[in-house]
Amino acid sequence: MIAIVGGGRMGRGLARVLSEAGERVVLWSRREAIGAVTEAVSGARTVLLAVPDDVLDPLARELAAARAVGADQVVLHLSGVHNREVLAPLGLAGAALGSLHPLQTISEPSQAGARWRGAYAAIEGDGRALREAERLCGLLGLIPVRLPGSAKAAYHAAAVMASNYVVVLAAVAARMAEAGGVPREAAERMYLPLLRGAAENLQRQLPADALTGPIRRGDAETVRRHLAALDQQERSLYAELGLQALALARVAGLTGEAAEEIERLLRNPAGATGPRS
Repeated sequence: MIAIVGGGRMGRGLARVLSEAGERVVLWSRREAIGAVTEAVSGARTVLLAVPDDVLDPLARELAAARAVGADQVVLHLSGVHNREVLAPLGLAGAALGSLHPLQTISEPSQAGARWRGAYAAIEGDGRALREAERLCGLLGLIPVRLPGSAKAAYHAAAVMASNYVVVLAAVAARMAEAGGVPREAAERMYLPLLRGAAENLQRQLPADALTGPIRRGDAETVRRHLAALDQQERSLYAELGLQALALARVAGLTGEAAEEIERLLRNPAGATGPRS
């Protein structure tokens, strides 16, 4: 039996997919609980803690104090940033501890199976916990990647960059376009196909090969015009990201005066002034 603690989108998605895979699943949610959480996890082969990060430590202490988890059980949490250490109180009973973090967003539990299929998951923990995490990944359609516990914070920061900040960049792009005169309705939608195209390129190519645009082409004049068209805050963000793009462009083969001129512009973005400065 698998006991899932947490009735949010992740917990419900896990319960749905694992049940469809033939596992016996018990889902416990504090808002809808009938009985204590200690009763829900008792006797489960595997306990999955699908709760907010700040709940993990007090929940582990609660389960440990009640002696609800024993040496024959595996306890995995789903946090992206924490490793097994947040569950340390449960280790005193001999339980195998670890984490399993699906690297995919879930906005609706019914979509979980399709969204997880072919996505990656970061797993870490004790040997027995790793083996169970890999088994569960197979049932969920996830590709497991073993990480050392010390890598979790950097791994999760990278996930924020790749997902949350892409959404932020899309919002910034729309705001920049609207400020320049593009109608709001168009600005909010017109860059989305471009975003999808870039993601599709990354499915087939390494970042240096997938990079396109004026910095990759060595078009310093276009970069100068961009900087001149932006306000101070936008210009700084464009320049900071541009320097990262320039590093990729150099890996892809951009050299010579064009690369040097682009670097000069990006390192001194205030030097390019325009009407919005």
